[in-house]
Amino acid sequence: MRTGLPLAILAALAVLAGCGGSDRDTTGAPASEAPAREARAAFVAEPSCRRPAGASRWGCSIPSYRCQAVVTDRGWSVSCSRPGRSVAFVLRR
Repeated sequence: MRTGLPLAILAALAVLAGCGGSDRDTTGAPASEAPAREARAAFVAEPSCRRPAGASRWGCSIPSYRCQAVVTDRGWSVSCSRPGRSVAFVLRR
């Protein structure tokens, strides 16, 4: 039996499982909500981040982040990232 493919699949799954977000930083302390709140406030205040008429997806830049927004049934789902950090939030309708 070939074990190379199953081992490669398991290794890929292990890598992907380790790539997800976390609510803790590397010290084990709870992560601060301040970056998400600051990004949310900057997104709301930035004129270029306003939803274009009829758009279901759009993007914009805020200080040090690049953001993508998508219309959902709850409002707008926004994901912002920069090298080494990402934040996500929902703007409710």
